[in-house]
Amino acid sequence: MNAQAQIVSPVKVKSPFGGRTVIDIDAHYSEPHDLWTKRAPAKFKERVPRVGQLDGKPHWLIDEQTPIHFGAAPSSTIRKDGSKALGMECIDFQFDDVHTGCWDVKTRLALMDEMGLNAQILYPNVLGFGGQAGAKVDPELRLVSTQIFNDAMAEMQDESDQRIFPMALLPWWDRKLMVEEAKRARAMGLRGVNINPEPFEHKDADGNPLPDLGNPHWDEFWELCQDLDLPVNFHIGASDANMAWGVERAWASNSANGKYIVTSAMLFLANAATMANLVVSGLLERFPKLKFVSVESGLGWVPFFAEALDYQFAEGGGDKRLSKLPSEYMKSNIYTSFWFERGNLVRDIKRVGVDNVMFETDFPHPTCLYPIDDMTRAFEGLTEAEIRKVLSGNAARVYNLPFE
Repeated sequence: MNAQAQIVSPVKVKSPFGGRTVIDIDAHYSEPHDLWTKRAPAKFKERVPRVGQLDGKPHWLIDEQTPIHFGAAPSSTIRKDGSKALGMECIDFQFDDVHTGCWDVKTRLALMDEMGLNAQILYPNVLGFGGQAGAKVDPELRLVSTQIFNDAMAEMQDESDQRIFPMALLPWWDRKLMVEEAKRARAMGLRGVNINPEPFEHKDADGNPLPDLGNPHWDEFWELCQDLDLPVNFHIGASDANMAWGVERAWASNSANGKYIVTSAMLFLANAATMANLVVSGLLERFPKLKFVSVESGLGWVPFFAEALDYQFAEGGGDKRLSKLPSEYMKSNIYTSFWFERGNLVRDIKRVGVDNVMFETDFPHPTCLYPIDDMTRAFEGLTEAEIRKVLSGNAARVYNLPFE
């Protein structure tokens, strides 16, 4: 596999985007039941993630009978006929219930053409958005499961003819293995990494507590990402703490749908905390060229949050580790995306910074942008050059993608 793919002409598609090139920076992959087992060494075939029976129902399992994920659901809200289920109805779906474009590359590409998408950045489901589900088992099995996933994703990227770009999971519980796997992923052609924002919830392979990401413990990794120009992605819900925080915000007296509404919205703000800590930690002073992406968190909170951080920075007497205002680091190093926001979209894009905003669909998850509405109308007030930056130019730059 060639890590330096050639520039390709954008696929010509009819779309709600007025024929513009579009890169969707957040979509998900419904992992086939045999993704790990068909690639695993013999000693791990009965231990890697696989679908088996648990309490008489199909369930994703790891190791002997350790459950991960939600049953055996493919995490898709798009039914086989292309219609969209609402809420968490999809939690009980099986593969036969959902659109084959959720896992089949050829069908996914055809569906992307219908949706007007030239490329997608892809995230996992089964091992957790930040690989946190693998923490339930021993480090050796965790590493094998992570590497198999990355191998499968590199194969998928090639099969898609460089239109689908999965982000690599990393063994963040071991800094040296993390660095080596990031190197390996880049050598296979993968364009970014995806990690757990709260490693301090866990212990390393020797049983020692892991530090937070601002600790110099991680500097070797940050240096590598800066040198290789690898964007570091923080998908919402990528740690147990973030997921738990979102769930705990919903009152017990709410209906099931009410709890879902509150939880899914609060996860956006959990990412805001991650971005704030990255900014004030001082690590961007040490590694000023790092690129962080807040994935599936929306963008409307960013202007307020940047202003709030600046205010608290001033009121708190500043911080000797920072040579700039927090809002300046957010402009220079942090990128975000939107899908549903319409009320103040153009105003918020300009306030966040036209160079910092990208487009996503979150397909095929609950709340995904499907079908896609009239995006040309949504962008009224932006110049053509600004629209093209938001729809593809920024993503091509951040992820080093082969699109002009």
